Amino acid sequence: MPPFTVLHVCMGNICRSPMAERLLLFAVRERLARLDVDPADSDALVHSHSAGTGGWHAGEEMNPPAARQVIARGGDVAGFAARRLRSDLIDGADLVLTATADQQEYVVALRPDAAGRTFVLGEFGRLLGAVDRSALPSAAPTPDAVHARGVALVAAADAAREGAALPTDDLDDPWGRGDQCFSRVADEIEETVQPLAAALLP
Repeated sequence: MPPFTVLHVCMGNICRSPMAERLLLFAVRERLARLDVDPADSDALVHSHSAGTGGWHAGEEMNPPAARQVIARGGDVAGFAARRLRSDLIDGADLVLTATADQQEYVVALRPDAAGRTFVLGEFGRLLGAVDRSALPSAAPTPDAVHARGVALVAAADAAREGAALPTDDLDDPWGRGDQCFSRVADEIEETVQPLAAALLP
């Protein structure tokens, strides 16, 4: 059921997954603006949220250098609060994107039936290039159309998988490192979330 729901997962939910959550939301809003649709309607089309495999930072704001990257790229960090991953969040997601292969394994251990819709973020970005967009359901900026297209996109990416994710698909943990590291990780996130938004809303 709409909206198409993307759950981003990392370890503490204050660096990588919050950046992915908010950068995907920004990319979707940019696509809507290009289609002359009010970007404020984005929540009805795509729900981008996140959680961490550990609960050490529950309730905390985004790590400041992560927030700086989101804001510098046009996104919004208002209202963010870290939380621990729960099984019901996985159950409600059409797509789960993890920062690393270890976190992908953690998600699938919690919910084995989510294996076909759980990917390392970099892995999903690679697989998007192998998907035949012409075979997806018709595109339109409506909740039902975006949801149907997103679910089909995930199924096609899963079918294109050949074995495990590559080590290079993992996002480095920038925690405690400088802005340059956060910038590189944010660049890598955008390399997946921007094409995802474009595939959902061409």
